Amino acid sequence: MARVLRLAQRKLYAYALASSSSSSSSSSSSSIRTVTNDFSRCLHSRDAISTALSQTRSYGAEAMPKSPIESNILRVLRNEIEYQSEYAPPQQPVSEFNSFTVQDRPGEQCITMRRKFGDQEEIKIDATMFDGYEDVPKFGDDSSGVNVRLHISLLVDISKGEGGSELEFLCSAWPENLEIEKVYILKRDRSRAIPYMGPDFRTLSAEIQDKFVEYLKARGVNNELSVFLHDYMKNKDRIEFIRYLGNVKSFVEK
Repeated sequence: MARVLRLAQRKLYAYALASSSSSSSSSSSSSIRTVTNDFSRCLHSRDAISTALSQTRSYGAEAMPKSPIESNILRVLRNEIEYQSEYAPPQQPVSEFNSFTVQDRPGEQCITMRRKFGDQEEIKIDATMFDGYEDVPKFGDDSSGVNVRLHISLLVDISKGEGGSELEFLCSAWPENLEIEKVYILKRDRSRAIPYMGPDFRTLSAEIQDKFVEYLKARGVNNELSVFLHDYMKNKDRIEFIRYLGNVKSFVEK
């Protein structure tokens, strides 16, 4: 099946999964390795394309028959979509988590979360899909192998009122915990071309680190959020993969 899909990509110059990696700080014990996890944007729904095709055929000549290669590609894609949709089908994405609203971005690699805190503060979180990993040793009988620990990047913006600055946190969300990588002030007008972004978080004193961790925990940016994001992105990964297959199939069907 993989061989046929690769042939389809070469034949039709269809979307290929491109290597992309978000720049994220490495953990103190090992560096985060970037992984391929980029999905094509959904520009047209399959229903809209089917309707447009049927209208075109009703007013024009009959569509040209598909070549044996194209017919085979379509058969493989249909089978794969059916399999992926029936085997562990994705769930409808949730729209809320604790005090946050969750805004999915269909066809994109990010989601946005928002909430208010107190009378003034607005909190906005942009979270990626899985954008890296690190190897961790296995324990027990199969101690010779390694497990993969997936990584998600978070950008947490905390603002107070209109026209002011934002306190911004660059964070790493691991399956069971959240780590702060950077803390800096960002001007809303982005007037400075290269603003000073502050030191690496781990170089700050232990007391300052603890206070910032408490600061985020009070606003719901904590280990529980990391667990939620990993569950959410696993589901989104399946949704986007099925969407990607549907987009490729729609292109070939034209």
